[in-house]
Amino acid sequence: MALLSKTLMSLSAVALFSSLAFSQPALALDEAQKKEMGDFIKEYLISNPEVMLDVQAALEKKQEEQRLSQSNKAISDNKDEIFNGKSDVNIGNEKGDVTVVEFFDYNCGYCRHALADTDKLLKNDKNIRYVMKEFPILGPDSVAASRVSDAFRRLAPTKYAAFSHTLLSSEGRATEDSAIEVAGTLGVKEDALRKEMAANPNTDSIKATYQLATDLGVTGTPAYVIGDEAVSGAIGLDALTEKVANVRACGKTSC
Repeated sequence: MALLSKTLMSLSAVALFSSLAFSQPALALDEAQKKEMGDFIKEYLISNPEVMLDVQAALEKKQEEQRLSQSNKAISDNKDEIFNGKSDVNIGNEKGDVTVVEFFDYNCGYCRHALADTDKLLKNDKNIRYVMKEFPILGPDSVAASRVSDAFRRLAPTKYAAFSHTLLSSEGRATEDSAIEVAGTLGVKEDALRKEMAANPNTDSIKATYQLATDLGVTGTPAYVIGDEAVSGAIGLDALTEKVANVRACGKTSC
């Protein structure tokens, strides 16, 4: 109690000193007054370092609020491109009441780890519409694998889920050759893929996804858009499940 009283008195003193110093702008502080004020504040902070924790917490809260505000606006401005992109494929329930959009790269180790979370989420909840949005940012191999994937989607859309899952869960680096090999196991031949890739390159869709990610503040994979929020990182099954439940309950990822 004594410590609390001392802290409150110190805070009051700082406030009073600051008020006296700055309430009259016309009366500028001289060097001696500046030093006295600086020494006083320094002494207070050294005696009460926990104040800096409060300042850090307030800063982090403000930054998170700004991130969410930017995310909410970007989602509102780009709803159709996010949730109904022409190059994206739904691997869940087409009529699901909640949509989860995942930005992923075939060479992203965290995406491969998160694949198990996706599988369990869709197994546990049959009412989720789950949209896969390819975001090849990990080098030329990722771009090349995505080009094959896009051609495969056009030629065999009903087999895309199997293709994507197989390539994403494969060992080693995803490349054009490995993507073509996976496609072959699902009945789509290399000649057909190369012909489709030449006729309909997905350069524009990749650029559009890059721009969309920039607007959302997404800088890596995996990243998710759920309800009103863009979420970065492999956040795990429990967090995904909770956010989906909250969207159902109140229309937001955090009720």
